[in-house]
Amino acid sequence: MTVTTVCPILYSFRRCPYAMRARLAIKVSGQSVELREVVLRDKPQAMLEASPKGTVPVLVLENQVIDESLDVMLWALEGQDPEGWLTPDRDDMLGLIAECDGPFKHHLDRFKYATRYADADPLEHRAGAEVFLSRLEARLAQNPWLFGEKASLADYAILPFIRQFSGASKGWWESAPYPNVRRWLDGFTDSAFFRSIMKKYPQWQEGTAGERFP
Repeated sequence: MTVTTVCPILYSFRRCPYAMRARLAIKVSGQSVELREVVLRDKPQAMLEASPKGTVPVLVLENQVIDESLDVMLWALEGQDPEGWLTPDRDDMLGLIAECDGPFKHHLDRFKYATRYADADPLEHRAGAEVFLSRLEARLAQNPWLFGEKASLADYAILPFIRQFSGASKGWWESAPYPNVRRWLDGFTDSAFFRSIMKKYPQWQEGTAGERFP
């Protein structure tokens, strides 16, 4: 008797920070998925049928659909966690990630994309985002990573959004009073690990196979 397993399908968009964090966790876990690169202005029907909200990432398993990026990370790491990303206290990590995904992301969007929001003052929202940056700076002044000597779930869930923020005003960012956050971010963006999850793939077309990832 032959037992076949269905390869998980990951709908992803290369530059989306939510999709980045999902790919980071899948990569480090050593698990394998069929990656389907989508263009958000031309979302494939198969993805919308799996997750009608139409955002990435979407992970389609044999009997389950996971369409929240943090849940995709936890799925991958609970399967295999060779580098111990889940070792620090999970509640503490999830609390810090919630600050990133909530207040920080609110200010990030209105700083980077101020013209999309009525009456958004980008400098006011930059100042709002700095509350979170200051928290990260204080942690990173004590250790190379947010929860100590080793990288964790929190680092790789948050770094893609700090990367996005840093690109909003590069001149300001390079002289902002967050040297430890810059060191942490630069180590991430300069790493072979980051480059490995940023490979460019063609837009997936309905009826074709996706790309094996990683």
